[in-house]
Amino acid sequence: MKLTFVLSIPLLLWAESFSGAARAQTPNQAMPAIDSGPDSDTDTQGSTYVPVDSWIYPALDRLHGLGYVDSAFLGLRPWTRLSIAHMLELSADQIESGTNNDEARAIYSAVLKEVKPDLDRTTTLGHPGTELESVYTDIRGTGGTPLRDSFHLGQTIINDYGRPYESGFNNSTGFSARAEAGRLSLYFRGEAQHAPSATGYSPTLAALLSNTIDNIPFATNPQQDTIPAGPIAAANDFRVVEANLSYHLLGHEVSLGKDDHWLGPAKGASMLWSNNAENIYDFEINRVEPLSIPLLSRVTGPFRYDFFVGSLKGHTYPNDPWGHMEKISFKPTRDLEFGFDRLTIWGGKGHEPITLHTFLHSFFSFQNVTSAEKLSANDPGARFGTFDFSYRLPFLRKWITIYTDSLSHDDVSPISAPRRAGYHPGVYLARFPGLEHLDLRVEGASTDTVSASVESGQFLYYETVQRQGPTNKGFLVGDWVGRQGKGGQAWLTYHLSPQEELHFMYRNAKASNEFIPGGTTQNDFEVYVCKRVLKDFEVRGSMQYERWKAPIYQTGAQSDAVGTFQITWFPHISK
Repeated sequence: MKLTFVLSIPLLLWAESFSGAARAQTPNQAMPAIDSGPDSDTDTQGSTYVPVDSWIYPALDRLHGLGYVDSAFLGLRPWTRLSIAHMLELSADQIESGTNNDEARAIYSAVLKEVKPDLDRTTTLGHPGTELESVYTDIRGTGGTPLRDSFHLGQTIINDYGRPYESGFNNSTGFSARAEAGRLSLYFRGEAQHAPSATGYSPTLAALLSNTIDNIPFATNPQQDTIPAGPIAAANDFRVVEANLSYHLLGHEVSLGKDDHWLGPAKGASMLWSNNAENIYDFEINRVEPLSIPLLSRVTGPFRYDFFVGSLKGHTYPNDPWGHMEKISFKPTRDLEFGFDRLTIWGGKGHEPITLHTFLHSFFSFQNVTSAEKLSANDPGARFGTFDFSYRLPFLRKWITIYTDSLSHDDVSPISAPRRAGYHPGVYLARFPGLEHLDLRVEGASTDTVSASVESGQFLYYETVQRQGPTNKGFLVGDWVGRQGKGGQAWLTYHLSPQEELHFMYRNAKASNEFIPGGTTQNDFEVYVCKRVLKDFEVRGSMQYERWKAPIYQTGAQSDAVGTFQITWFPHISK
């Protein structure tokens, strides 16, 4: 099954070319040409990113699943407000001329209303435009003992920016604001966070995880963010969730600060980088508009790329390593997208310095090295590669989208070593006959590789030198399935409007007993609703029930329940 996903790309290309020829005979389905770059009037304007937890992404994801916004790159998010406006512009005629697509028109109108002011904006450095974007509070009550250990036993709450949570009353209250002036843009989101104190892991369990599982001497590393050892103090902090200054240059946003990254097509996780952990401070160059190169793009189609480099926090073995990420994604047809990604973690106090020399060595190293080099100051670092694709099926492009994300370690790409790779495949059914507002999404996840030589959780998301792997402040930046785990997630969603939905979610996760003695099991059930009230207020509520087993932690079956209520005000106060 895994190998089939990887090797099916040539067949998909052939099928797409065949179905594309058939569709060309249908006038209402003719696709506007994908623009090779931003409009000349807007390429002098900076634009802020839309946070990945915004309602805009599921709305556009659904619009794409219904057969529109063909220029969207699902595997490279976040998107800027202007790039979203350009996607909508390119789909306007197609949506307008289509039949039986009232929902598509409604989504188009709602998202366009949100981003159109950026198209109309003519601010200069002398007259910047500013806006208080949102003010929100999230109240979360937790009963029972939740799991918050993505590096070992699992997480109860996933993809939540690494926010603290424990049993009892939890709260996050914050605001976001943005400003644009010519090519410059500035975005800020910050919040006060509270979580109660907790017992945490016993010294015996913490030492076992550190010494035996991670090979980190616990005696000299008693405090590790990747192990929630007790006692855990209450959290009462103000955290910067996002804060970045960007400069727009020739279709790129060149930025410095703290911003979101979601580097895969799946809804539930990105195997390389997601918002499961707190964002890092980084320097980034992101091609935010599709680029076409004469002759080359006749084969590859338009493409986008992204690069960022920054420091990972919460590591003690070694301390303060850095990471850099490079990704390139292609759209050879309007229905097929695929991308290649690479993350390298290098450096750290007591191992090798963070310098231009060590960065360039890690950047240009693509082969395995000897143990002597690995343990020296010439270590190229821990290198992880991904391959992902999404594809709207021929003749069913407005109904079914399939996709997968895959991850390898110490191999250039999962394509070159499919038996040593982890996978996160999925299928999205955008329509049900007679129930046009209902959709279903099902995803699987596995980092328990086929290769029999890989055991004890010391391969994917782990490294001989950088032993706390791709984590930031204790949370994995990648897939919630964790190290040597298997699982899946499904959503049945009824869309009340482009900005409102009701869904039921189920998630299962298991860690191999070759990794955690006795293994672990999680089963989560969630009911979620999002409604708009009085036009400028959004109300979200959810109830999640979880049953879990982790004999190494607590004997017998355990359970917890999490109730969440969030209210957000979108004041649209601008100047």
